[in-house]
Amino acid sequence: MRNRINLLASCLLILALLGTLPARGQTLDSLLNAANGIGDEIIYEQATFQTTRLVNGHSVEQDAKGVLNFRISHRFGPPSPGRPAYNLFGLDEANIRIAFEYGLTDKVMVGVGRCKDPGKAFDGFAKARILHQCRGGKNMPISLSYFASISVKTGDPALLGWIPNVSYPKWARVAYAHQVLLARKFSERLSLQLAPTLVHRNMVRGRSEANDVWACGMGGRYMVSPSTSLNFEYFYLLPNQLAPGFSAPYALGVDIETGGHVFQLHLTNSIGMTEPAFITETAIPVKATGIRFGFNLSRVFNVNT
Repeated sequence: MRNRINLLASCLLILALLGTLPARGQTLDSLLNAANGIGDEIIYEQATFQTTRLVNGHSVEQDAKGVLNFRISHRFGPPSPGRPAYNLFGLDEANIRIAFEYGLTDKVMVGVGRCKDPGKAFDGFAKARILHQCRGGKNMPISLSYFASISVKTGDPALLGWIPNVSYPKWARVAYAHQVLLARKFSERLSLQLAPTLVHRNMVRGRSEANDVWACGMGGRYMVSPSTSLNFEYFYLLPNQLAPGFSAPYALGVDIETGGHVFQLHLTNSIGMTEPAFITETAIPVKATGIRFGFNLSRVFNVNT
C-alpha cells in the first residue's frame, strides 16, 4: 500500500510541476495578439505525437471525428541464443495484432483488436480527451486523456498454462486496464508523457502475482525531421506484483510519416501489444537478451467524405 501511495504521490507531484510551467511563447504571443487585436484567440497544440501510440502504449493523440484508423502491429522473436542467424535474428517468429479504431468525436475514440499472443486475445478500448494543451486566449500547459480497455483471452487451456481437467470460470479470461495519459509538447521537437496505470486481472497463476498491478509509464518523442521522430517508452512497476521471470516493458523506436501512413519501427522486450499483455506478461527469455524487433503500421481513412 505504501508503494502505491508513493507512486501516486510522485505522479501528482510531476503533474503539479508541469502545471506551473508557462505555455511556450506565452509572453510574446500575448503581445502579438494584443497588437493584432486577437487576444481571445485560442491556439491548440497539434501533433504532440505522430499517432495514437507512443510505441506499445497509447499516447494522448486522438483519431478525429469520422476517422477510421486501421492498424497492423508485429512483434518478432528474440534472436536464438548462440545462433542468432538461425531464426533470422527473430524474424522467423511473429506475433500479430490487427485493429480498427474510430473517432466518435474529436475528443472520444474507440477501438477493437485481436492479438495472436499471449492467449489469442480480443480487446476493446475507449479513450477520451479531458484537457488539450493550448495558449493565447486560454492557457493550458498540458494535455490529459483517460483510457480504459478490456481484453479476453480465447486460447485453449493448455495455451494459457491452466491445469488440465480443471473447470475455470469464463471471467477468469478477462483483464482490464485504466490509464491517465498526461503529456506536454515542450517545443516543435520535444514531447513527453506520463501514464499512471492500473491493470486488473481476474485470475492469476499463483500467489506470487497480484490481481491489481500498478505501474507508471513514461516516454517521449524527439523530432529529427518534419516526418521522422525518435521515441522511447518505459513502464515502472511497483515491486512484488509479478511472478519471477517477468520484467518491466521498455521500447525504443523511430516514427516515419508518409502521407496517410505512419510506420513505427522499434526494439522492445515485450511481445504483447495490449496493456494487460505488455505490462504484466513481458517474460525474460532464458539465456537471451529478450530484445525483439517490431513495427506498427497505421493507415487512416476519413469516412465522413
